[in-house]
Amino acid sequence: MNKRNAIITILLALLFTTGHAQVQPTTALIGSWSGKLEVGALALTLVINLEQADGYVTVTLDSPDQGVKGLGAYKQFLSDDSLAFKVEMIGATYQARLKDGKLDGTFSQNGMSFPLVLTKGVPEVKRPQMPQPPFPYTTEEVTFRNEADGATLAGTLTWPVGYDPKGKQRPTVALLVTGSGQQNRDEELFSHKPFLVIADYLARQGIATLRYDDRATGASVGGEVANATSEDFTRDAAAGLDYLRSRKAFGKVGVMGHSEGGMIAFMLGAKGQTDFVVALAAPGVKGDTLLTAQSNLIMKLSGMPAEMTVEKYRQQSIIQQMPWIRWFNDYDPSADISHTQCPVLAINGDRDTQVIAELNLKAIERLLPKSAKSMVKLYPGLNHLFQHATTGLPTEYGQIEETFAPEALTDIANWLKAL
Repeated sequence: MNKRNAIITILLALLFTTGHAQVQPTTALIGSWSGKLEVGALALTLVINLEQADGYVTVTLDSPDQGVKGLGAYKQFLSDDSLAFKVEMIGATYQARLKDGKLDGTFSQNGMSFPLVLTKGVPEVKRPQMPQPPFPYTTEEVTFRNEADGATLAGTLTWPVGYDPKGKQRPTVALLVTGSGQQNRDEELFSHKPFLVIADYLARQGIATLRYDDRATGASVGGEVANATSEDFTRDAAAGLDYLRSRKAFGKVGVMGHSEGGMIAFMLGAKGQTDFVVALAAPGVKGDTLLTAQSNLIMKLSGMPAEMTVEKYRQQSIIQQMPWIRWFNDYDPSADISHTQCPVLAINGDRDTQVIAELNLKAIERLLPKSAKSMVKLYPGLNHLFQHATTGLPTEYGQIEETFAPEALTDIANWLKAL
């Protein structure tokens, strides 16, 4: 799944505790320093920011590859040419000395040490697929209401190129549903905005979309979050479908969901509430089975022992504390997939390490009712975000410039136009 449970293994060990350190005034190291921390097969970008304010220097850290920004560190030493800080909660330290214009140091944690050399500046983030104005289509800011949960969802309705509201043509519209964790309408992570890229592309292909901020996120307000499960979020999506139909401006009204959003699309499909389903890397097996396989593959690719079992996974204390994960562990999508009678496009990448295609896409293909209008497709080289990837590990997401593979965009548009 996308974020709430995606990296419950090694990546959690590299998050830093929050807080700001006040240290003696100095100016020599002021600014941002960045470099790669190599941990086995992983190479994580770390950024240290030293800012001077009110006579003191504060130290914060970013981990762009994990979507982490502005985390504080407690100083141990700071001078014009040396730096040392400690992250007490995880027992991590970093010590470095300025050498040939670089901070040459060592990052240590849990008895292990790794070289970490930082250079002045922040690495440039390139996102060549980011849509840029002027746009040949129009957009509309809208809201819709899930009365049952007291949630008002805010989103962007993107009309297709050439759409005439006074004309007789009623375009197909797809409601875009994000993956797990509270996300904005663009499903933004690691400076990527995949839903914005998808909406832009489909609008140019004659297809409308509505993408919305998850409940209590962005411009959306209300709705329980802390104890909410996918069942609650399904009601949000259902409200979105009802809103689109109430506009009486569209032909087919369906759902395109990524990861958990794809699972929600099948839940709506089983109830006959959507005219079509586009499932992007959707689960096809029981939650605890999916997450156990995810954990083992990520550990294996990271050069660590892959010894997780379903029983061991479910015994982890964090699993017992999070209502969403408890619900997801017990949820088996088989019935909802097999009862989805509308046309379905289910796609995945063979380098997806979160929703493993070999396990999940094959299950979806086996369970789907036979239909000439449905299609299941596996893409070589694509990861969970449908980027061309090397390993498929989540730590690559932010390092890859591509946001969404062009071949997948083309297939989605062609399939929707053929409905």
